[in-house]
Amino acid sequence: MTKRLTTIKDIAKTLGISVATVSRAMRDTYDVSAETRKLVLDTAAKMNYRPNFNATGLVKSGTHKIAVIIPAITNYYFSTVITGIQEYALEHNYQVMLYLTNDSAYWETKVVRELSLSSVDGLLACITYETADFSHFQELIEADVPLVFFDRVPESVSTSVVVQDDYTGACLATEHLIAQGYSRIAHLAGPRGLNLTQQRLQGYLDTLKKHNLESYGVIHSGFSDENGRHDMGILFNSTSKPDAIFSVNDRKAFGAILWLREQGILVGEEVGVIGFTNDPISKIITPSLSTIAEPAYEIGRKSCEVLIKHIQKQSYPVQEISLPTELIIRASTQRGADFNTFNLSKKR
Repeated sequence: MTKRLTTIKDIAKTLGISVATVSRAMRDTYDVSAETRKLVLDTAAKMNYRPNFNATGLVKSGTHKIAVIIPAITNYYFSTVITGIQEYALEHNYQVMLYLTNDSAYWETKVVRELSLSSVDGLLACITYETADFSHFQELIEADVPLVFFDRVPESVSTSVVVQDDYTGACLATEHLIAQGYSRIAHLAGPRGLNLTQQRLQGYLDTLKKHNLESYGVIHSGFSDENGRHDMGILFNSTSKPDAIFSVNDRKAFGAILWLREQGILVGEEVGVIGFTNDPISKIITPSLSTIAEPAYEIGRKSCEVLIKHIQKQSYPVQEISLPTELIIRASTQRGADFNTFNLSKKR
């Protein structure tokens, strides 16, 4: 059996100090005392610690590798973000190492804490919807590892972020529904605790208030089409049924449209639906889905650009970048359109 190599976490545990302190001591940073550094190095030698082969490269010239942590890669948004990251990274001679968390806070924490601080120059991260404790990311910041969050970002960690303008996008979506004559508008919201969930919810609520309208229901759940179907069943089981749906993303909106069609409810004519993403499927679903287009590719490029600037210049200031969204109007929010005659039972 191969003997497990000693890690800096083992050294930290032995000494009763943080991983970040061990990391800084090994890199001889200014904020670690000579006594602490000697203690760490002596303990490392006794425990036969062998640094990652890239460690010297990190100190002197960098590895020219960046890690990217994302919840999933099977949907349009994240695959497009990755394209933007990859292209910008390659243009600037950086390699991308991709890590998937499958929207699991456990796996996210495991990936971050087992990531060798000497194998990458920096990290791009999109948190899971389960993440409530951000100490694993805070440890990276304390260890002076460049870190940039994109799309789903924590509010409690002070580092650069690149997002789309979720609040204004939600206002645009709700304003559009009101302009089309819908007044009983419900919101299929994302998981509680996510910044984008809160921003889109707030934009929806503020726009209703601006027009002296009340919410016809807010349901928090996941981001899948099955979540959308389930939420619609709850909304329409009440006595006060909505005449329009603003969904936190397109996938939940797809579920909403399919549920409405199964119930024989005319999408657009009787109940309007608008999403948020501009997934390519939104053009081909019947009826086509009105949505708020997110600048996914640009978010990928910009987040990578900011990270590389942090890597190349330690004093580069923290950035909070919000990129604009765009209203895309399609059939699902149009009343009286001829697509409502579509009937799957008549097609072979």
